[in-house]
Amino acid sequence: MATPSLKLEPTVCGDFHVLGVRVDAVQIVDVVRQMAEWIDGCGEGPGARRVIAVTGMHGVTEAQHHAEFHRVLDEADLVVADGMPLVWLGRLRGFAMRRRVYGPELLETFCEQTATKEYRHFFYGGAEGVADELASRLAHRFPGMQIAGTFCPPFRALTTEEEREACAKIIAARADVLWVGLSTPKQERWMANHRDLLGVPVMVGVGAAFDFHTGRVAQAPGWMREHGLEWLFRLASEPRRLWRRYLISGSEFVWLVLLELTGLKKF
Repeated sequence: MATPSLKLEPTVCGDFHVLGVRVDAVQIVDVVRQMAEWIDGCGEGPGARRVIAVTGMHGVTEAQHHAEFHRVLDEADLVVADGMPLVWLGRLRGFAMRRRVYGPELLETFCEQTATKEYRHFFYGGAEGVADELASRLAHRFPGMQIAGTFCPPFRALTTEEEREACAKIIAARADVLWVGLSTPKQERWMANHRDLLGVPVMVGVGAAFDFHTGRVAQAPGWMREHGLEWLFRLASEPRRLWRRYLISGSEFVWLVLLELTGLKKF
C-alpha cells in the first residue's frame, strides 16, 4: 500500500475563543497532517517542541479557576476541541467543524496513517502495565509502527530521582511523538513543564485513550460520542470519580457560556 501523502498546505483553519480560551478550528485529519509536518521538519537535539492540548469543557472550565492553567493552554501550539460543546460553539463562530477531535480517535488515526513512515512513539501514562499493553496492541494492528518506549508513572508526585529517570528514558528513546495519558489538567501541565527538556518533536495529551484502547474502561457508543452524550455514559460508568467533573464543572461551563453568548460577561 502506498504511503499516504501528509504534506499539504498549512492546516490550521483559524481559531475562536470560549471563555477566553483559544480553540483551534481543526479536524482530526488536519491535526494528523500538522503533526507529520512538525515531525518531518524537526531538527535534532533538545529544545522547545510542539504541544497539542486535546481539551473539552472540563479543561476550559478549569482555566477559569487557575490562571496558570489558562497560560498552559494559551502556550500550547494547538488546542483542539475534544468535546461536542466546543464544536457547536465553533459552528456558531462560523467554522465548518463537522466533528470533535476525539483523543482516542486522534491517537488511532495517526498511528494508522503514519505507520509506514516509521515514526517512533513513546507512551507516558496509565496504570501499571497499561502503556505496555497499549503499545503492543497498536504495533500489532499497524505493521511498521515503531515503539520507542513506555512509562507508567505512579499515581502520586514523582520524587526528584524518579522524575530524572523518567526524563532520561524518554530522551534516550529518541521519540518522534510522545503520547501523554494523565487526564486534564495534569497532562497539559506535565507537557508544558517538560517540552523544553525532552527534545520530542510533538507531545499530545490524550486523556483516557490509554484505558479505552486497552479495554480497561468502556467507551460510549459512537452515536453518543457524536451527539454530545459521552459525558452521560461516562458518568453512569464511573459516577464516584466523575460526578464533580460533569455535574459541577459541566453546569458551570454551560452557565458561563450563556453569560458570554448573551454579552452579560466578557472573558
